[in-house]
Amino acid sequence: MDSAANSHRFCTAPLMDWSDRHCRYFWRGFSRHARLYTEMITTGALLYGDAARHLRFDNSEHPVALQLGGSEADALARCAELGEQWGYDEINLNCGCPSDRVLEGRFGACLMKEPETVAAAVAAMRRATRLPVTVKHRIGVDDCEDYPFLKRFVETVAAAGCDTFLVHARKAWLKGLSPKENREIPPLTYEHVHRLKQEFPQLKIIINGGLKTLDACQEQLATLDGVMLGREAYENPWLLAEVDPALFGAEAPLHRREQALLRMRPYIERERAEGTPLAAITRHLLGLYRGQPGGRAFRRVISERAPRAGAGWEVIEVALQAVNTQPAPLSDAA
Repeated sequence: MDSAANSHRFCTAPLMDWSDRHCRYFWRGFSRHARLYTEMITTGALLYGDAARHLRFDNSEHPVALQLGGSEADALARCAELGEQWGYDEINLNCGCPSDRVLEGRFGACLMKEPETVAAAVAAMRRATRLPVTVKHRIGVDDCEDYPFLKRFVETVAAAGCDTFLVHARKAWLKGLSPKENREIPPLTYEHVHRLKQEFPQLKIIINGGLKTLDACQEQLATLDGVMLGREAYENPWLLAEVDPALFGAEAPLHRREQALLRMRPYIERERAEGTPLAAITRHLLGLYRGQPGGRAFRRVISERAPRAGAGWEVIEVALQAVNTQPAPLSDAA
């Protein structure tokens, strides 16, 4: 399978406050080929804050993309340059986040109303880095929701040199809906995304929104260049264990959930030695046994014990014991 052509075949979504470096390290254990995205990091946080804290990541996370939030071309260009220096594989501009925080800062989904601003930012970032510069956006915003609006946005930004668009197939309401409601209430309109691919076959079009199974992903991949999963990957990470065989024709790195935890041991011990609280890491592990016998006990042990002072790997061992001591489900013949 051509790696360049399939670079975005399966992606995990940037999730604010969730897809941090600990989460991404955990996810990488399930798939060697998935492209991982950071949570959105604002230009201000990088240029005037602790850039190392935001940009640090483990080498095993590759391929990994840095998602930026901002609207000023110069600031975005400087941050794209930082992303390249830190070793990221892609710079992605957020034009889809609908929260009040991004609206006040004039970035995120509101930028869809300013395609020329986005185009100028993309051009500046492309001049500043050799990395691919991509854009993640919605299909519309507020009352601007028809296909011509979406087409003009993509057409304008593509003219600045962007050839990869990650499209959340819902519009964003900037007033009246919370970020959570914006992920659920605006209806999915996959047809707009497919029409983009038909009219711009030279562009890579990746679809995001509402995908919960790999079968659903396969259906989208029949005509699109890639799929992106967010909440489902976070809440049910074991789904990622089937990505490589199902979508890349490659062997799965893991075959049992316990392997995903054992892989985390050196990482957890190293991070604890550097002062990282255990709960900062284990909060991302809670969905591993979702729907499985012992899953509730697993979550309870971690939720109760990980926040305690001095907690370390032993908490995971106790959680595993709680899973393994659960009675097996009755067979149909019983």
